[in-house]
Amino acid sequence: MGRDGMASPPRLPAKKDVALALLEQSTVFVHLDPRPEEVRVPPWFKKEHQLVLQIGLNMAIPIRDLDVGEDALSCTLSFNRSPHFCRIPWAAVFALVGENGRGMVWPDDVPPEVAAQAARQQAKEKPKLHAVAPAAEQPAPVSPAAPADAAKPAKGRRTRKPRPAKDPAAAAAAPTASPAPAEPRKRRARPVPAPALAAEPSEAPPKAQPAAAGRTNSPGSKRELPPYLRVIK
Repeated sequence: MGRDGMASPPRLPAKKDVALALLEQSTVFVHLDPRPEEVRVPPWFKKEHQLVLQIGLNMAIPIRDLDVGEDALSCTLSFNRSPHFCRIPWAAVFALVGENGRGMVWPDDVPPEVAAQAARQQAKEKPKLHAVAPAAEQPAPVSPAAPADAAKPAKGRRTRKPRPAKDPAAAAAAPTASPAPAEPRKRRARPVPAPALAAEPSEAPPKAQPAAAGRTNSPGSKRELPPYLRVIK
């Protein structure tokens, strides 16, 4: 906690420790500011505000004098097929990134030109939001009127005409005929469906092959990276 009661920012690990951890895994890209006088690089890089050097323990062109010291990183590198001895103090280094994208950035050591360029790039990639005008109010849908032909009877249907009422006295005097018994309906013989054929046995499904067993790390395998390393984009 600081004097004003606010939590102090976490302390970043030493650049030397990060460089050694990354070198055990793969080659390392060293991002540095080549303009300070104590930085030794080829003279045509001294006016640039950023320089990236690649170092490693098992490179195609071996670096036999690679030294990761307490105050600086020194080695002989090839530029346009010409060897040049380089010495980079840790104060000039602002980022270390491995081949897998994991590494670390020290924000206090980033050159102002690099920070401004990164901010502009981030602003371009950020999606822009546009205001959407409210939709115009639409009138409520009106149900269509029923067609005039709806009252007409449908074609093809017969309408029965009303018969005149009979005289109740004449209807009582007239003899009533009893209806003839209805003949029993003959049931039609329904065809009996043929018995279903038994399904032929399908071939047995291929047996699933066992998954390959996971590989175990050999005793001579490289150690894992420290947890404080993150992916650098």
